[in-house]
Amino acid sequence: MMNIKKCALHTAVAMAFGLGAQLANAGATISFGEDKYISAGFGFITSYNSVEDAANNGRDRSNDFALDSARLYLSGSFNKYIKGMLNTEKSGGGSAGSNFEVIDANVQFQVTPEVSIWAGRFLSPSDRANMAGPYYSMGGGYWANIASRYGWNGGVIGRDDGVAVVTSFMEDHVAVSFGAFEGDNIFRFSGPAGARLGGQENAAVKDKLMYAGRVQVDFWDAEPGYYGTGNYFGAKDILAIGIAGRMKKDGAISTLAGVVGDYTSYSVDFLLEKKDVGPGTFSAEAAYYYYDTDDVFLAEQGKAYSAGLGYLFNDPIGWGKVMPIVRYQKFDADGLTTGGSVNTRTGADTKRFEIGANYVIAPYNSVITATVGKTDTPTTSTDNFFKLALQMQF
Repeated sequence: MMNIKKCALHTAVAMAFGLGAQLANAGATISFGEDKYISAGFGFITSYNSVEDAANNGRDRSNDFALDSARLYLSGSFNKYIKGMLNTEKSGGGSAGSNFEVIDANVQFQVTPEVSIWAGRFLSPSDRANMAGPYYSMGGGYWANIASRYGWNGGVIGRDDGVAVVTSFMEDHVAVSFGAFEGDNIFRFSGPAGARLGGQENAAVKDKLMYAGRVQVDFWDAEPGYYGTGNYFGAKDILAIGIAGRMKKDGAISTLAGVVGDYTSYSVDFLLEKKDVGPGTFSAEAAYYYYDTDDVFLAEQGKAYSAGLGYLFNDPIGWGKVMPIVRYQKFDADGLTTGGSVNTRTGADTKRFEIGANYVIAPYNSVITATVGKTDTPTTSTDNFFKLALQMQF
């Protein structure tokens, strides 16, 4: 029997853990009986970007359309104890000519109502920005790869092959997850000069696993499930703090002979969302990150910060509701990584500030975002930009 139910990446998680509708997008579900189904859906983010002095002549503004993301979602269930998901993404870091690749391919075993085991390829325990991803954040700042660096950089867009235990306590107000993963592509897209990506068992280093964990406490409404969101668009009152960390011995491997170091990172994130603050919902987010590569890649070592504010008006205008947003991100790197030598200690900052608004037609599923801002990097002057993005999920 064909019926319309909740589907896709967060829907698969919602079905696995019995979550509410706020994390799901519409999709087609074929039911084969009680707790047996296959669901399918798709989503994409496309944008128009204009950057000052970024045209080929170096003087005029650039004008570019881009397909930032395109995903296919599949999820299924054998019974109430065994669920699975298979999701794809346009790979290549948003570049032209990129291909689709598998980002999620896993099974979830529900051992008890509070304990499940995930195995396969999925998001390893990490910061809220990574767990939410671009489709479930306040305004898509995750894609900038400034503060939440492992989210875009590591594995396959934040995913890794491995296994994790996912638990919750106190009626889902405390969540704890821990797992072991391959962790072979920690610097996949940033690609610091001299980094060796993948194939670590072929290098002259020990083939160690990466360990990752997260603890989250919700003081107001609970947030059930493993994959998360960065904004509830007024569906919940949230006051949450999360702590995450990951470690891999010999995780930073240079192409230079004998230059190997351990990779360690940890983060602290905060989310507040309160309904009925005046004529709408107020939200605030903040996070702190620390990255350590044993001084092998100073360009990927240092401290990072992010903060954002949003306000969703209750009364719709036309098809949707208006949500002004502002976000700031900074990565204070220890230095630059060059091809001639492993490191140059320079103290290199990357900063991004943006302000704009979401037009929320359907939370997560139909959102238009317009922002203006500027990005400062160690190697280029300030880039003033305008971005108009459309997000759709079906």
